Amino acid sequence: MKQYSADFRDRLLRALDAGLGRAEATRTFGVTDRTIRRWQQRRRETGSVVPRPRRGRQRHIGLQAEAALREQVGLHPDATLAEHCARWAATQGVAVSTATMSRALTRVGLPLKKSP
Repeated sequence: MKQYSADFRDRLLRALDAGLGRAEATRTFGVTDRTIRRWQQRRRETGSVVPRPRRGRQRHIGLQAEAALREQVGLHPDATLAEHCARWAATQGVAVSTATMSRALTRVGLPLKKSP
């Protein structure tokens, strides 16, 4: 679910500060009462309603490992995704799926190309 922008949060809280009732604000802005209370509490505690950064999953083949991935593909350019996954598990100690390997190769800009 997408986060509400800081501008939207600020406008809603300013409307409440100007005298708009919370029930009216929930109808007008389409935000639940609980969300409004949470934003008010956060503004009291931190002085800001800027959304916190969301953390996602950590990549199995991270930015630090891209050099090793490039080297592996350079040494074995005709390997299949499954073979790359097996080599990655053997050399790096991290088992990855073929989908993960495919995404990592795409991110690094390395095509999975076979010789005829």
